[in-house]
Amino acid sequence: MGQKIFKILVRIILRIIARVEISGYENAPEGGFILASNHLGRLDSALLYYAIDREDIIMPVAEKYKDHWFYSRLVRMVGGFFINRFDADVQAIREVLKRLKNGGVFVIAPEGTRSKSEALQEARPGVAYFASKTGLPVVPIALTGTEDRVVKDNLRHFRRSKIVVRAGKPFTLPSLKGQDRDETLASATTEIMCQIGAMLPEKYRGFYAEHPRLQELLAEGQRGKGKDA
Repeated sequence: MGQKIFKILVRIILRIIARVEISGYENAPEGGFILASNHLGRLDSALLYYAIDREDIIMPVAEKYKDHWFYSRLVRMVGGFFINRFDADVQAIREVLKRLKNGGVFVIAPEGTRSKSEALQEARPGVAYFASKTGLPVVPIALTGTEDRVVKDNLRHFRRSKIVVRAGKPFTLPSLKGQDRDETLASATTEIMCQIGAMLPEKYRGFYAEHPRLQELLAEGQRGKGKDA
């Protein structure tokens, strides 16, 4: 019930303050999966509730908001939970795995925090761990237009922000079993971020802009466009 009410409120507010373009939602699989997005601003979490037509969303929130008078109540309302982003939070990990096993959709930003540069930052391995541990597909999401600076300026001038949400095709990652854990997680994390980066305009690619895997994905995209022409 909490998520339903929150979704209604989010949709009303976003339709007032923004023009939201969503593409690729047909790529979302049935059942449980992991949705990984870049993180530009405070609107990102609300926007994904707006875009995803599911009521079993799993969205951890940074522990720094646990004692905030508004966010603490909001997180409880939507069935969320808090997570320590900098240490192994065993309780939160178990909660995520349990909900994924029950078919939920895990929504998380691999970067762990909003990007001050408004471009991709080097990501943490947490998302890759859950994807490798569960074997569930990852759906990459590229967000633009949610930068706090841009949204605030538009609000001050009574302009609607243009926000774009692009969902890529789902992919799976290798299991951690029988492999070098750190190396496998690092490679998987890079794959996730390059998949996101390939859907972003150049100025948003940041830390991964020159990575060979991202360049490979961009080249594949160009070849695909050529075949469709």
